[in-house]
Amino acid sequence: MKSPTTKGYAPKAPYKTPRRLRGFERTSSLVQTPIRKASEKRGFAESRLLTHWIEIVGEDIARVARPVKVSYSQGGFGATLTVLTTGAQAPMLAMEKEKLRERVNACYGYAAIARVHITQTAPTGFAEGQVAFAAAPKMEKPVDPISKAAAQHAAANVTDDSLRRALEALGENVLSRTKSS
Repeated sequence: MKSPTTKGYAPKAPYKTPRRLRGFERTSSLVQTPIRKASEKRGFAESRLLTHWIEIVGEDIARVARPVKVSYSQGGFGATLTVLTTGAQAPMLAMEKEKLRERVNACYGYAAIARVHITQTAPTGFAEGQVAFAAAPKMEKPVDPISKAAAQHAAANVTDDSLRRALEALGENVLSRTKSS
């Protein structure tokens, strides 16, 4: 066994995370690199295509389809966007392929996508085949008048209107959670 002083032996340096120099940082800046790496594994050079899918393709298409991967051909003449949808929605989506391709290329800023491939899935089953494309509408919580009054009283001496409203909302959320728990 080699000792640390013998030639050819180098002890492993412990793994260090990059040091934060500015104190608190935005969550988006902390998760940006892992999200980019995960999306690049699926061929998405622009993670914006995944994160802003609804804005890019529109609500009508986003409700029935979601991007799965972008694959590049060996010739390099444009990529293929694979989109997941249910069997019942596939014919309707096939008619809108060109509109979908144009909108995605507008996101990239050039003609990156040459083809759109539609993959159908069953309503249930398979790990990739999760069908809930559209987000459920947010349920409005009933406002507790006592919590609201307490929050307004606590933030009453704040002169800035936007700050006071934000503090009132925060106070309502905190007070309503402590009652229900």
